[in-house]
Amino acid sequence: MTKQDIINGLKTAKKFPKFRVGDTVKVHVKIKEGEKERVQIFEGLVIKRRGGATKGASFIVRKISYGIGVERIFPFESAAIENIEVVKQGKVRRARLFYIREKRGKAAQVQEGHRTEIDEDSSNESQEEPESPTLKTVQAQDNAQLST
Repeated sequence: MTKQDIINGLKTAKKFPKFRVGDTVKVHVKIKEGEKERVQIFEGLVIKRRGGATKGASFIVRKISYGIGVERIFPFESAAIENIEVVKQGKVRRARLFYIREKRGKAAQVQEGHRTEIDEDSSNESQEEPESPTLKTVQAQDNAQLST
């Protein structure tokens, strides 16, 4: 890749799927070996995201290769990233999963969770659910039943 290719790659906005910290992703990375260029897949757990939707946004992916932990930082604007696939959605309660570095085996696993993306365009007004009874209304109904 020449400098001009890199600059052109930065100018074109790429569309990647939405993913969060805790998700397992496959990042398709362009690798140049001599004169040849090929795509290598780096699959691992996203342990950090930085920058949101800004120009300098990046994410860190961690995988275990032959018993050794390997982490890679990927800028979203990188021309080397060809594609990102979300393999599995994880259920985590942290924004940074650096504690995974010290864990081994099953302790390093992230619980699988399923998220549904909510459309901002759809209105929830037409799909209102009836309110569930509160504790006070249930107690009042119980008291009315006991007194009769």
